[in-house]
Amino acid sequence: MKQKLFKSLPVALAALFIGGAAQAQEQPATNAAQQFSTWSIGVNAGVLTPTSPLGGKNDFSKNSSSLGYGLYIKKQFTPYFSLKLDGIRGKLKGDNSKSFNDGKGPAIVGGTTAFETELNYAATLSAEVNMFNIDMFRKQDALQLFVTGGAGLAGYKPKVTVGGVTSEYPKNVKELVIPVGLGARFKVSEKVNFNLGWSIYFVDGDNVDGTYRQNNNDKFSYAHAGLEFALGKGKQLAFHNPVAATYDEAVQAKNIANSLRSDLDAQKSENAKLRTEMSDLLKDTDGDGVADKLDKCPNTPSGTVVDGAGCPLVAPTPVVTEKVIITDADRKVVKQAIKDLEFDLGKSTIRAKSYTSLNRVANLLVTKNFSLKLAGHTDNTGRAASNMKLSKDRAESVKAYLVSQGANASRIEATGYGQNQPIASNKNAAGRQKNRRVEFTLY
Repeated sequence: MKQKLFKSLPVALAALFIGGAAQAQEQPATNAAQQFSTWSIGVNAGVLTPTSPLGGKNDFSKNSSSLGYGLYIKKQFTPYFSLKLDGIRGKLKGDNSKSFNDGKGPAIVGGTTAFETELNYAATLSAEVNMFNIDMFRKQDALQLFVTGGAGLAGYKPKVTVGGVTSEYPKNVKELVIPVGLGARFKVSEKVNFNLGWSIYFVDGDNVDGTYRQNNNDKFSYAHAGLEFALGKGKQLAFHNPVAATYDEAVQAKNIANSLRSDLDAQKSENAKLRTEMSDLLKDTDGDGVADKLDKCPNTPSGTVVDGAGCPLVAPTPVVTEKVIITDADRKVVKQAIKDLEFDLGKSTIRAKSYTSLNRVANLLVTKNFSLKLAGHTDNTGRAASNMKLSKDRAESVKAYLVSQGANASRIEATGYGQNQPIASNKNAAGRQKNRRVEFTLY
């Protein structure tokens, strides 16, 4: 799903650019001699906090505020609409030094106790919409309120503290982010604005604080102030109020309308002449929607659905889907294979005693055309990255063996989950043994 979202993102952003440009071109020229400044750059600084008031609970009971800063470049297409490419940096910090639920619950003991994440960047493309101009009778205002929304990519590297020991992620994490926000813009001079804003960044993942405690996607807030500098000549288009049109502009529009009306009347007369000349070409005797001159199947019965050549459409033959039925005996074969499956210690090599049960599973897949999902799991002994690789390798080993016995590789899915989905406690040997498994699911 995430890959599809990233593939469709450039198309959506291009559509925003084209739509904004078209909207700017279709606006009436309120003053042909007036030139507006439509490009600007800005810088800002403020407070980054790993929390948001909009939905969900945070993974840590106490979230700290840290310095954040950023810059952007903006293109104003109309007085009310612009696109902004911006980026921010800073740090996000939090710990469990107080209880959850505003002091009504106990503090968390054990596990991850604190985090500090270096936000290397959060680069986004956002649409900015001016809600309204404050004074509708002034051509240029000094104050505006606006809202923003967009999408982009964030890169960050968390540090987590567990049992008094702080460790850092081995590499940068990259996630999709969706920023939404609001703000106010004050015009200090013709080329300089003072901005106040607040944005919430919704992250497509639960990695920002290096913790999966609440099973919710992370988010963070950025409250900031900054300066915006208009580029080019002329007044800022963002502060232009098209409602306050002058009398001369209205008279000019009326004269243009009268001229267009005369042209329109002449065009209507020409169109009427063309319709008379084209009447024979548009004649449709059998009423099937295809002109006689293009109808390859004339005189089709009334109500017949035809194609572009006027011939009856042939209904396609319905496709019958075979229903897959899984019996208790089939499930017993799979259950026994799970029970008998063994690997060499710390490796993905299947031991020979597992082959007999796996052969029965392969025979099921071949004879009944079943599909199979293999899910590899480990306990929490060792590094999480190594466990993830081992679980994936073991699932792939089972798949390779089944394929070698004649099973269809396209009907077998092998996935590794590492230590992330335990079915028992990892605090004792019996629980860890249960967690080291490969699950089989027929469908």
